[in-house]
Amino acid sequence: MKVFQHVSDIGDLSVALAEAQEVKRDRYQWQHLGRNKTALLIFFNNSLRTRLSTQKAAMNLGMNVIVLDVNQGAWKLETERGVIMDGDKSEHLLEAIPVMASYCDLIGVRSFARFESRADDYEEKILNQFIRYSGRPVFFMESATVHPLQAFADLITIEEHRPTPNPSREGGERGEGMLKVVMTWAPHPKALPQAVPNSFAEWMLAASRQGLGIDFVITHPEGYELDPQFVKGARVEYDQMKAFEGADFVYAKNWSCPGVTRPEDYGKVLHDYHSMMDWCVSKRQMAVTNDARFMHCLPVRRNMIVTDDVIEGPRSLVIPEAANREISAQVVLKRMLESL
Repeated sequence: MKVFQHVSDIGDLSVALAEAQEVKRDRYQWQHLGRNKTALLIFFNNSLRTRLSTQKAAMNLGMNVIVLDVNQGAWKLETERGVIMDGDKSEHLLEAIPVMASYCDLIGVRSFARFESRADDYEEKILNQFIRYSGRPVFFMESATVHPLQAFADLITIEEHRPTPNPSREGGERGEGMLKVVMTWAPHPKALPQAVPNSFAEWMLAASRQGLGIDFVITHPEGYELDPQFVKGARVEYDQMKAFEGADFVYAKNWSCPGVTRPEDYGKVLHDYHSMMDWCVSKRQMAVTNDARFMHCLPVRRNMIVTDDVIEGPRSLVIPEAANREISAQVVLKRMLESL
């Protein structure tokens, strides 16, 4: 594996999930792969779970780890070509990338959407420069449009908590063993990128196509339609309560307007969040589910995205979901080391 960006990069999901469980049983059995190898983790944005889980995964594999906070521990980097560098940016990414690559064997990059240009964000200009100029395997630790390490961890978590098939539902509308997974938009005071919902949708749809028994539904207010490259084939239900009916897993996440039909609205919050608080996941919505498990990538705004009683309840999976970030990262790093 030379690049980890999309679900297609991981291949057969059943194989990847089996590998994840093998890693979970013994995290340290592949330390020979990482001996005398170095992972460089580059953060253009803040991180808690991604930083800790990826660093731990690399250490599990016997790797050395270098962590670089670009905005705190390095020169300010120019990312555009053809500019006259007479401002506050002292170094260009085109020189910085090959220099950084000379010190490592694998590169992970985290760089959020800037919301300045939809085209620039969705073309993944920064991450693609690392792929093009580093000469090293590159994995996305969240970008402008995707967060595949999170989505892989989400799928691992869903598979680990797959309920025993209910005899009353066997042979029903969704078939035996089918899971209804609902991703719901929820209010937030700030404009957030679409990376997590894009990847979650991409991975759930791939799991459905590959026969993992997932019926995937997205619910959000009108105007928040995600890019078809990630959600083509998904059912969209604008009535949140209807979408929640019979759900086995509920995944809550805010995202700003993706600007699919109106690029000028890209990155905007289309409604004042005070008027959208009925979208906050509470006992009211969870009551119509099939005793659903609650999921969120964290960090979460309590009593905006989800109420205290739901996130603290016995059906909440946010902590085991976060713990599985170590496992998803280790599978990816393991495969990259094996490809060197």
